[in-house]
Formats: sequence, C-alpha cells, structure tokens
Amino acid sequence: MDIADFFDTFFEEAEELLSDMEQHLLELDVDDPDSEQLNAIFRAAHSIKGGAGTFGFTVLQKTTHILENLLDYARKGELTLRADLVDTFLEAKDIMHEQLDAYRSEEEPNQEAFERICQVLQQIALDEIGEQLDAPAVTAAQTKASPAPADRDDAESSEGAHLLVALLNVNEKDRILLVEELEQLGDVLAQSGDEKRYEVTLKSSDSADDIEAVMCFIIEPDQISITAIDSAGPAPSAAQPDVSQADAPADVAEKPAASTSKASSQANSANSSAKEKPKKAVAESSSIRVSVDKVDQIINLVGELIITQSMLDQTVSDLEGQSVGNSSLQNGMSLLQRNARDLQEAVMSIRMIPMEFVFSRFPRVVRDTAGKLGKEIELITEGKSTELDKSLVERITDPLTHLVRNSLDHGVEMPDVREAIGKPRVGKLTLSARHQGGNILIEVRDDGAGIDRDRLLAKARENGMSVSDNMSDDDVFQLIFAPGFSTAKEVTDVSGRGVGMDVVKRNIQSMGGRVEIQSKLGEGTNTRIVLPLTLAILDGMSIKVGGETFILPLSTVLESLQPSKDEMYAMAGDDVVIKVRDEYLPVIAIHEVLDVENAITDPTKSIAVIVQGEGRRYAMLVDELVGQQQVVVKNLEDNYRKVPGISAATILGDGSVALILDITGLHRLSRYKKEAGKKVTNHHNFKFYKEAEPS
Repeated sequence: MDIADFFDTFFEEAEELLSDMEQHLLELDVDDPDSEQLNAIFRAAHSIKGGAGTFGFTVLQKTTHILENLLDYARKGELTLRADLVDTFLEAKDIMHEQLDAYRSEEEPNQEAFERICQVLQQIALDEIGEQLDAPAVTAAQTKASPAPADRDDAESSEGAHLLVALLNVNEKDRILLVEELEQLGDVLAQSGDEKRYEVTLKSSDSADDIEAVMCFIIEPDQISITAIDSAGPAPSAAQPDVSQADAPADVAEKPAASTSKASSQANSANSSAKEKPKKAVAESSSIRVSVDKVDQIINLVGELIITQSMLDQTVSDLEGQSVGNSSLQNGMSLLQRNARDLQEAVMSIRMIPMEFVFSRFPRVVRDTAGKLGKEIELITEGKSTELDKSLVERITDPLTHLVRNSLDHGVEMPDVREAIGKPRVGKLTLSARHQGGNILIEVRDDGAGIDRDRLLAKARENGMSVSDNMSDDDVFQLIFAPGFSTAKEVTDVSGRGVGMDVVKRNIQSMGGRVEIQSKLGEGTNTRIVLPLTLAILDGMSIKVGGETFILPLSTVLESLQPSKDEMYAMAGDDVVIKVRDEYLPVIAIHEVLDVENAITDPTKSIAVIVQGEGRRYAMLVDELVGQQQVVVKNLEDNYRKVPGISAATILGDGSVALILDITGLHRLSRYKKEAGKKVTNHHNFKFYKEAEPS
C-alpha cells in the first residue's frame, strides 16, 4: 500500500485543523487568554506538524514546527500575547494553508513566503523570549521536535527513548505500512503479535505524542497505544491501566524521578489523550466522509426515480379513468409515492450543511478589512444552524464577502464620526440566516450611515443612466448593482472600482435567488438574499396555457383568483394592471409573452395567479391550474441554451418536457416586447376595461 493513498485524508483533516486554529485565534482575548483555547491552537499545530513530517511535506512541517514552539511558550505563560502577535499567528496560518494547497496540487510551496514567515516568527522569539528557536530537521527520519522549554534534555534527546507501540485491530496491509513509518521515526528493535494486538518496540528521539499524531492520520486514535519502556520492561503508564505499580519490576518502580521525567511527561500526555479519546472515537464513528460526486450521483438517481414514479402515477390515473379498479395497485402506488418522497428528503438532507460553514470565515474578513479601514467593528452571526445545499453554500461565499466588505467600507462610519453623531464607536455588522417558506433568507445588516437616495440618483445621472426622481426606493437602491457603478470618492484596496456588486447580483440570480436592499439614511442598511434551499428538486405548481404545461416555483405563488372586468385597468403604454385588495399589480399574460397558441385570450375567463419575484408582485394569466407536484430540475443552459423568461426544465409523468418559469424574467420580457414596439397578439381584449389610471 502506498502512503500517498492517505494524502487526501491528511489534506482534509489539516484543512479542518487550520480552520479551528483560525477560529480560536480570532476569539482569543489577548488580555485574558483562555488556556483551553491556547491548548486547542497548540494541538492543531502539533497534529499538522506530525502529519506533514510523515508525508514528507517539509516546508509545511518546518513552518508549523516554529509556530508550535511559540504557541507552546504562549500556553505556558512565557510569551505575553498582544494583538499584533495574534495577527502574525494568523498570517502564519494563512501561509500554512497556501503550503497545504501547494502540496495538494503537487507543487512546491512559495519559498519566499516560507522564509519570510520563519524569520518573523524567529524574531518574535528573540524579542519576546530572548531565545533562538530550534530549526526542524528536513526528513521525517531526522525530525526532532523542539521540546517544550521545561522538558529540554539534550543528552536524553540524543539517545532516544524506548517506546512500546501497540497496534490494535489493524489489518495486515495497514500494519506493514505503519511499521514502515515507525522505521522512519526511529529504530524498530522488535515486533510481534497478531491482528488483534501487534506490538512494536521502538527507539526514537520523537515523543509519544508526536508519534501518535503521525499515526492518527492513518488509523483511528483508539487503534494505537504508546507506552514508555526501558530494557527491563514497561514503565507504569496511564496508557496501560491494567499494569499496576505492584506488578512492575523493582528497578523500574524504584527508578529515580529525575531519570524518568520524560517517561512521566509522556505518561501524563498519554493519560490526557486517553481521557479525550473516547469522545473523539464516538464523534468519528458517527460520521463518514463521502465524495460529493457520489452524493450527486445518488441525488440524480433519486430524481430519475421520482420521474418514474410520476409516470406510474399517471398510468394508474389513466386506468382509473377507464373504470379499471384495482385497490392493490392503488395502495402500492400510494406506498411508492410516500417512500419515494421520504427517500428524496433523506438524500437531499445529505447535501444540506449549516450556514456556520459560511459564517465561520467572516470573523477574519471583518477583522482584516476593519483594520485596513481603521474602523472598529463588532460582528454578530445569527442562524448558524440554518441548513443550505452544499452547492449553494460554495457559491454564496463570494457574493457575501463582497456585501460584507461593501458594508464595512461604505456603510459603517469611522469611529470618530460615529461618536460625534451620538453612535457607539464600535459599529455592528450582523450576518443572519433563516428559513422563509421554501427559501433561505440571508441578511447582511449594518448600523452605519445608510444609503443617500439623492446621491445615488446624482451619480446615476453622472454615469448617463436613465433615472427619475419618481423612482421607488427599491428601484433606486437597485442602481448599486449596475455594472461599473460606485459612489466611492476614491479607490482603495477594499472598493471603489465599480466591480463586485453587479457580479453579486448576477451570481445570486444564477442560483435562482434575488437580492434586495432596505436602507434608512443615518440608521443603516439591510441587504437581503433570498435563495432556494436546493437546486436539484423543486416544489412546483403545474399550469396550462393553451396546449403547453408550465411549472411555477411554488415558493413564488401567493394565491390565485378569477379576474373580473371591474378589477382590471388599461394603463398608458399598453400596460395593464389588476386591483387586488387595494394594490395594483402588473398583469403578465403568459400566452402573449411566450407566443403560445390556442390559449384563452379573454382575461375574465383566465385564472390570475398572484406571484412574487424580486420583492414585487405580479398577476400571471393562465388557462388552468393542474396541481402541485415535486419536479426534478434539469438545467436548460447545459442541455440547450439560455431562454428569456425560463429558468430550467423538468420531465413530467407522461415523459413530456415542461419549462419552469422565471417570474422576473417573464416581466422583463413582457416589458421588452412592448417597449420594442412588438405589439402582443390579442392585447385589444383589454381595451374594453376602464381606461382611467388608478388613483
């Protein structure tokens, strides 16, 4: 077995450890540091260093080794933490992440960055502690972790300690690999045993903790036990609770404390690890790493199963129409429908991950951006447990980053300005996520200056955009998303180039979502992102227009009604609106917009479906409501091309293809046709309604 088979496991675990390290560093109170946080940061660096040494990732091993030594001084109180030191540790973590990515891509890490960060960390050790840190060895066989300051013993280190490494329930192939790795970490003096317990006597200058950290990238923590021994036999250790002091050889029991200091230290470490292992084993046994491609394949198969179930359901319905009664067939179909839905929900839940995975990276973004801008920011996160499809989580990160940086730069005022107008010096930025119907609502809120409507309009006119003072606030705020639009007075590292916000809107719309802005001058701004929970399966409303069947996303449907003559008004420019409970809604006749033949042209004989898109409501005229059903979403662009007014397609129970309508796209298409002078067919049917504009 090639050790390279374990590379992916190391990369994934190291990625998680680096993420944990960053989170703890950001939460660390430098004035009163939490010892548990410091220990967690140290353990993360320690584990990465051990694994990097095993796999021959020398640059990563060296960087982590120096950082680990500094962290060891910090957790023992010998290094006084400051904000600038934490910044340096965060920078080191970033460089370690870059090194990890380089090794994953089978490239050499950036040597200049490596040398620079090592020099910076060494200088910190000289300035703060007055000591030069030990340089780590080049290969795993030569790796000699720099001992903790209190445990340094050069004579003992050069000789190496005798360790009994017990491999528990390890198959033969893995055991051969592990023994080969132990040979890289020291001299194997003896080995014996079976698959249940295989013991290796090792002489090594590495500590038991280092060896265990290396081995745990290959096997589970409860599959290895390391005990310090000498030539007479095992020393008493918490790692072997069945060996009592009374059973130990006399010369071991009476050995002076000074000569067993390292063994005692290792025993204590082993005891500490032993206490933590049961929790770790339970946590790891309850989860499994699975390739995303495999999950996607299962989701696609379940989607095809849903389509097949719909076809069978259609067939059974046709049989019922022919008066062919079969209760067993009907009961079987009901059971299949219920099980198929449960299976689909279970499979979809595999792809769902909490928003915490997105929000966890923003403390660092806020810290760094606020530092560049000279602002004081408090970040608040809400709804971190709210779940979203993994594919959307990956795609929402960049738009959210743009919005956060925009709020920090344009929204929150400088501390002195805030203080002068009676606000706290520290601005608040809130990231929240919650479910709203079949969607997820993500908000970026700040308590800053808000958006100046007049300034936006003036900037828009300056850029040659067609605007008017009568525009609604929603329409004015949407100008921010126009390409090249920026109100920044000067270009900075953060913003001002007029790129980013238009990309935000395009990316969110490509995910089937929308972005809205609410703002009050002097009070702050709230940017809302509404996304579907998943892009794979959709709850839809089937509608008929002429001989065509379309699907409306159920989350957009508010109600349906039969329009009357008195409720409809013809507006200037061939626009038509319908009055629904004192609200005038634009009317979209689907048969006109999409040129569907043989459709009902008299609005009073149609059905008006009230839908919502991008914060606005519309009335869509359809011939018939077929019913609600779940549909498997098929990307239209991948299989055909982008079609205005259409977001995707699906396959119905009878095998035919139905198009999934894009609400806002249909409205834009309708406006475009009218503005371009393309008079829609049968529009004269509206002319017998009231000509007066609504008051």
